Amino acid sequence: MKVAADDAYLGALRDGSEIGPGYAVREPWRSLYSDRFEALLVKVTTDDGTAGWGEALAPVAPEVPGSIVDLLLAPVLRGMDATRPRPAWSRLRDLMRERGHLAGHQADALAAVDIALWDLAGKLAGRPVADLLGGAFRTELPAYVSGLPRPSDAARAWLARDWANRGATAVKLHLGYGVEADLATVDAVRSAAPALRMAVDAHWAYSLTEALRLAEGLAERSGWFLEAPLAPEDVAGHAELAGRSPIPIAAGESLRHRYEFRQWLEAGAMAVAQPDVGRTGITEAMVIAELAAARHVPVAPHHSTGLAVALAAGLHVAAAVELLEVFEYQPLSTDVGQQILRAPIAAGPARIPLPSGPGLGVDVDEEAVRKIAEESRTV
Repeated sequence: MKVAADDAYLGALRDGSEIGPGYAVREPWRSLYSDRFEALLVKVTTDDGTAGWGEALAPVAPEVPGSIVDLLLAPVLRGMDATRPRPAWSRLRDLMRERGHLAGHQADALAAVDIALWDLAGKLAGRPVADLLGGAFRTELPAYVSGLPRPSDAARAWLARDWANRGATAVKLHLGYGVEADLATVDAVRSAAPALRMAVDAHWAYSLTEALRLAEGLAERSGWFLEAPLAPEDVAGHAELAGRSPIPIAAGESLRHRYEFRQWLEAGAMAVAQPDVGRTGITEAMVIAELAAARHVPVAPHHSTGLAVALAAGLHVAAAVELLEVFEYQPLSTDVGQQILRAPIAAGPARIPLPSGPGLGVDVDEEAVRKIAEESRTV
């Protein structure tokens, strides 16, 4: 499904940069972005009609993981025990692992199914997912505001002040426009809202030398953490940077399973782990959190364009993780994502309550989902 909104994720896409209908590359960032909020939703139903909902983080071409669900995962899942999500995940994972498909679209598809299975198991047991994961350490999740999507430093500063007035305690700036330009943005925001804790997402834009200069500049400005500074495949570079940086280096949104995270953690390449449940699923996210905890690395779950099902799943994981740093609050994504629920998640800029009730604790409006999905096919 592809949900239209008044603005795209992290602000309007620039004219003239389109690659195919509705997609564009945002320079200096290198990834494709959509002018809509795209997602894959999966519904798993038992013989008695009980349903669980899952979601993959699929900001571009959700048709691809959707086809994987239909062709490869659903036929194997049919007839399995709906109360056993972990064995189901293991069986589905093994279908393609020797072909290198623990990651990429196969993992995204599996994540959506896994979330749906946990939602379903919780509903069948009459208990929240966090309870099934061993219990919640917290029922309110500390949060930061992600992104100040404005085209100028003055406008970003105004928005930061507005968020501070609405109760925000921390923000993350989506930058990567050059070290000096990034630090100038930090200075402008700091001047407007001095009480806000501040992190920077560099969107994989820098070399090691540049990233170290940025980290040092952020440390001089009491920066919180620097996220995704180097190419996402560069484990050794992140390890060297993390060893020399005066502030924590955060990474993990592009990683999908325990083996990838173990490599990064053993290399000392991240000081904050950022798994995204829409890419890992709930089962693997909990394993990743334990691997990180064994190395005293806190978890700050990534959340970007995911709709309300992914948000709810991320919140249940965050509640059940002992060593939690913070949860990412995306204002626009959250507002857009609520369209598929009968009752919204009461998310705020500083704290987000854990949804209560069985399963993920959210009531998906299937009629709204079908309407949006149908509109997606005609636009």
